[in-house]
Order: sequence, then structure tokens, then C-alpha cells
Amino acid sequence: MKQISIPHKNHGSSLCARHSLQAAGRLICLILFPVFNFYLLEWYTHNPFTTMKANVHVMNIILFECIALFLFALTGRIHIALMIQTLFCAVYGLAGYFVLEFRGAPIQPWDIFSLSTAASVADNYEYKLDRSAITVLLLFLLLFIAEYFLKKRKAGRLLWQLRLFGGIFFFLLIFGYTKMLHNEEIVQTKLRLYDKLFTPTTIQYKNGTLTAFLMELQYISVDKPSPYSARDAQELLAAWEEETSSVTKKPNIIVIMNEAFSDPAVLGDFSTNQDYMPFVHSVLSGMENTVSGYLNVSVKGGNTANTEFEYLTGSSMAFLPYGSIPYQQYIKSELPSMASHLSALGYHTVAMHPYRAAGWDRNLVYPYLGFAEMHFQEFFKDAALVRKYVSDQGNYEKIIQIYENKPENTPLFLFNVTMQNHSSYSDWADYDNFTPDITVEDSSSKLLPAYLSLMKLSDEAIEGLVSYFSSQPEDTIIVFFGDHQPTDSVVNPVLKLHGRSCSDLSSEEEALRYKVPFFIWANFTIETERNVESSANFLAAKTLQAAGLPCPAYFNFLTELQNSAPVISASHVQLSDGAFSYARDEKELLHDYQLLQYYLLFDR
Repeated sequence: MKQISIPHKNHGSSLCARHSLQAAGRLICLILFPVFNFYLLEWYTHNPFTTMKANVHVMNIILFECIALFLFALTGRIHIALMIQTLFCAVYGLAGYFVLEFRGAPIQPWDIFSLSTAASVADNYEYKLDRSAITVLLLFLLLFIAEYFLKKRKAGRLLWQLRLFGGIFFFLLIFGYTKMLHNEEIVQTKLRLYDKLFTPTTIQYKNGTLTAFLMELQYISVDKPSPYSARDAQELLAAWEEETSSVTKKPNIIVIMNEAFSDPAVLGDFSTNQDYMPFVHSVLSGMENTVSGYLNVSVKGGNTANTEFEYLTGSSMAFLPYGSIPYQQYIKSELPSMASHLSALGYHTVAMHPYRAAGWDRNLVYPYLGFAEMHFQEFFKDAALVRKYVSDQGNYEKIIQIYENKPENTPLFLFNVTMQNHSSYSDWADYDNFTPDITVEDSSSKLLPAYLSLMKLSDEAIEGLVSYFSSQPEDTIIVFFGDHQPTDSVVNPVLKLHGRSCSDLSSEEEALRYKVPFFIWANFTIETERNVESSANFLAAKTLQAAGLPCPAYFNFLTELQNSAPVISASHVQLSDGAFSYARDEKELLHDYQLLQYYLLFDR
């Protein structure tokens, strides 16, 4: 007898139920996985449960949900939307981890302008992940794999009208979230977010990586000071003009901004087997015909170009967004500077840097600042190296070469940015031309002794250059200063000896991380000064005064301002009575300065 197969009456309903459960599971993942992305992104560098308030957690989760839903509307696929978000968070978080490690500050919106420079020096660093970061990376990988398996074999497409509406809706929510973060009153009184721009790492830890980035977007453009008038700026400059036609004495001026040169002892005493900068220490003690002390700069661990911007132009990073790079963002045409002023006085102006010309766009910016001649990496092919960088000794030999071959009866202004001491300080064993000879008592650090040993080489080299010019017949001034201190990992051992670390410093203690030695030495008689506390924006005016040269109007204004505020940097302001302050809190005192800087940079 023929058997007849009768379909099970519940087969269709069970299949439907299974599909419903799968759909529900995918929707749950669409809600849940963005939360994982948020916490994993934060966990690269810190534990968000110890740094963020409850409302901040909720805000960030909502933001991540909106981004995931926007991507879902854009792609029409849950697994693709989640994979895009996870891949971005994993890569961005990893980049942020290394940027924080190398520079001591997280990624800023303005760093997009520095991508070419970052790429050019990327091979200078040693990339190591701690255990926590490795764990986060593995969890991101597992999350990415899980999201891939959310893929449907026969995926239905959402109606394009629904996707368009959803995309617009969630985009507007993200845009509104960002605009809300740019409202000072809402941020301070309603959301109670941390808003101290000068501490970007703390902003990230307290507000969330992505929220902090969106907060800082408002500063990618520079607002005019209030009140502002170009005519007021012009009249103010005119009032500080000085006669320059009668200048007769024109000494050579050689300015050396030494890469990462600093004295970690400003953070606390420590003992070494020998003095790591005996010459500079002797200068700071009051060498004859020398102005010396400590320079307060606006950066640490990197962004070298900002210190040279402050020196050459007299302008301050205090009035510009934290992390911005004026060389790459703002200088697109001729700008008055130390170089252009000296060029007008008849000087031959030379800029030199023993590394790549495109770094920080120097090859584009130096002509705008008034340099007639430039030398970069190719000029130093025969110079001696320390590790893989041109040594300070080899660098200074090139300075002497330029001096000895300069146009006859023409004073020289030479601005030199060195390279010998660039990080990393852990790779010295890979080279046979450098072995650390400084040891630090009671410290197991390998980075600090290597760094101090490089400082010793720099000290010997600058002593040799001073010795050479001390016997030259032409009047010459040498200006020497560091561009910034090294990263936190290098100096943390000094703080550790005193029971501290870079992560628990007070505002005043943190300001010490921006302090570097400087001196102005002359081979002729100048007034000797010691223990001078200044900042990079004032140093060019001090140089001209020591040289007996007239200053441009802007520098004359700064000289007067320095009597009220001897230190003005992005880190802090120090008033004449020694009071510690910030530029944002001294708006009345610094208004004219900000007015002139805005006019010269953006409205001239």
C-alpha cells in the first residue's frame, strides 16, 4: 500500500518562530554591542568606571547607540553596521593608546592636520602594548567575529524610504548631541561635564573618548577676541613702533632649539653617577655675559613646531586650540617674525633642521616667516650620527660651516632645530654609536639613564660651539633652549622617587612638566642675568635686547607685557607677583595681546 506523507502542521509556525527569535537576537545585539564598543574603547587607556559619573556613562552609550543605528540605516545590514563601528573603535582606540603613550596627550581634532608628519616619524617609536591593551584588542576581535556571524544568508532589505528617514533622524541626533556639547552653560550646569581644555587627557577620562573629541571640535577654528577691531590692532601696533634706520651694531645671532632638551631635576632631586649637563648647569649658575634661567613652553613630549612658532613669532599657544599646529593650520602666507625683522635689518637668514623638510610643513612655512635659506636632511649626509639621528656635534659643525662661508660683511641669523635627542629612548641597543653612561641611583628605569646620557652629549656639543665662537672676532650671540620635556614614561621614575607620578600632579606641579633650561650667551659684553623665569613667546624679544637691536612693534608690546606676566603659555600664566593663573582667567590683562595675535595671524 502506498504511504502518503502528511506535512507536520507546526513546521511552518516553528520556522517562523525561529526566524523571529533570530531577528530578535540581532536587534538585541544592535542594542548591546555598541555598549561593548564604548567600554572597550575607553579601556585601552583607563577604567571608565573609576573616572566617569553615571550620567556620563548614559550619555556616551546613547551616542554609540545613535551611531550604530545611523550606520544600520546607511547600510541596511545589522552585522555590517556593527562591524564598521567595532573596527573603527578598535583602530581609533589603538591609535589613541600610542599617541597618549608617546605624546602624553590624546588624539585631538587638529591632529588630522599632522597626519603627514606623524607618518614621517612613525618609525621612530617603539610600539608595545601593556596587558590591559592586549586584552582589549582580543575582545574587540571576538566582538568583530560575533558580529560577522549575525549575517543572514537571505537578508531582506529595508525600504529605502525607511532607511533614508532613519539615517537623517539619527544624523540629526548625533549633530544635536555635538552642538549640545558646544554650549558652555549646558556643559557646566546641566551635564556637569569636565571642561578644562588644557588637560585633554583628563577630559577624555572623565567625559569619554568620543564625547571629548566632539567637545573639542568647536575649537578647530579660532574665535575673534571680544571686543575685536582690526583698526584697534593697527593703532596699538603703531604706538609701539621703533626707529630702526640708525642701527649700526649687528651681531650674528645663532638660535638652537634643542630637541627634547630638559633637566628632569625640576621635578625633584635625584642622584646620578656624574653630572649629565655640567656646562648648562654652570651657565645657569650665572656665567658672565649670559642671560639664563627656565623657559616655560606650551607642549610636552611632542609638537615641537609649536615652541618654534612661539619663539619666532612672539605669539602664544595660550590663545589657540589645545593640540593645534599653527605651522599646518594657520600660516598660509607671509607672517611677521624674528626672521623677517632681522632680514629687514640686513641679516642673512638661515633655517636648518637635520631631518625631513616636510616635517610640520617647515619647508612651506619658513619662507613665509622670512628665511632666505633652508637646509634639511640632505645637507647633513656626512654628519656624525647618534643612534639614527644627526648628532648635535655634527649639527653644530654645519653651523660653523655656514658661518665661515656666509656673505662678507653680512650678519647671520641662523635658527636651528636639532634632532639627536628625539625619542624613542629604548632602542639604543640597536646601534653601535651610543651607549648610555649615566646611571640613576635607586631607579630601575632604562629610559631615564638613556635620556640623561643624550643630554650629556648635547651638553658637550653646545659647550664646544660656545668655545668656538668665544674665539671668533665677530660679535655673536648664541641662544639655546629645549623645545619640550620628554614623554611621561621617561620622567615618571623621577617622580616615583618622591612618591608621585605624572597622573596625580597638582596644577602647579603639572606646570613643571613644561619647564626647560635656556640661555642667551654672547662673546661680547652684555648684562648678566640668572634665574630668569620666562616663556617661549618672550624669548625672541629678549634675544634682540641682548643683541642691542631694536624690536618690532609686536615685540616691544610683549616686553612691556612681560613686566605684568613673566610667563604666558598654554600650560599656565605666572603673574609678576608670582601668582599662578591661566590665560582664560586673565582676559582683561591679556586682551590686547590676544587682539594683536589674532590680527597678525588671521586678519592682517
